[in-house]
Amino acid sequence: MTLENLEAGTAAVISSVDWSVLAPEEGKRLRALGLDEGAEIKVIHRGVFGGRDPLALTIGRMTIALRRAHAAAMQVEPA
Repeated sequence: MTLENLEAGTAAVISSVDWSVLAPEEGKRLRALGLDEGAEIKVIHRGVFGGRDPLALTIGRMTIALRRAHAAAMQVEPA
């Protein structure tokens, strides 16, 4: 399942990331935020308009907003 499809309130672990679909600078920023294989995350909120973009998620003690296009490149497994 991709992070994009994870329901709000569900904790998961990132199992893989398809870095080839992301621009190099985007991948670098996501890695700097800790969004890489093995990271434990939790979707806490989704945008309310049409595309439900962005996703708000927690990683550690940090809350970040992530675009659905980036979330679609991440495979997750429930924690």
